[in-house]
Amino acid sequence: MNPICRYPVPTVAELPDDLRQRILEVQEKAGFVPNVFLALARRPAELRAFLAYHDALLLREGGLTKAEKEMVIVATSGANRCLYCVVAHGAILRVYAKAPRLADQLATNPLKAEVNPRQAALLAFAMKVCLDAQGLTESDYAALKAHGLDDEDAWDLISIVGLFGMSNRIANSISLMPNDEFYLMGRQPRSKT
Repeated sequence: MNPICRYPVPTVAELPDDLRQRILEVQEKAGFVPNVFLALARRPAELRAFLAYHDALLLREGGLTKAEKEMVIVATSGANRCLYCVVAHGAILRVYAKAPRLADQLATNPLKAEVNPRQAALLAFAMKVCLDAQGLTESDYAALKAHGLDDEDAWDLISIVGLFGMSNRIANSISLMPNDEFYLMGRQPRSKT
């Protein structure tokens, strides 16, 4: 079995109770333990902080759908050349959006992706945050508002891009590999058993 990253990772059984419980809940739902949990669990306090910020952003009710948040993660992770996040969040996006081609399009060229005008606007804003944040102007915010997105939605976009910019850099630097299960998720309809 190939290592999941360049650092040794703990087993689920070795983790503090709160993290072990969280990971077992994810495993129950997904059917496997995403490698990112084990890689970051080598420093439990940092995993807790990451999960708290992740949940605050991705579970927050607001103007962005779950699929739109994942679109931003996939597009910006593609720009940051993060294999783990493109594959893992691409799988999540395929499931949420029920669009098997969309993640691949976003990861390689968001400008050519099959998205609606609102999604194109939020992706353009997110990509500017990712690649040229210092260049954001009021016209960028106005473009969001023209599509019904407000300043709180912009804050969400900025924060998601920021969190995953950090995550992309960690994953790239430690050579974090995606779980095999992510590659096929959402590409074919689930069989009814």
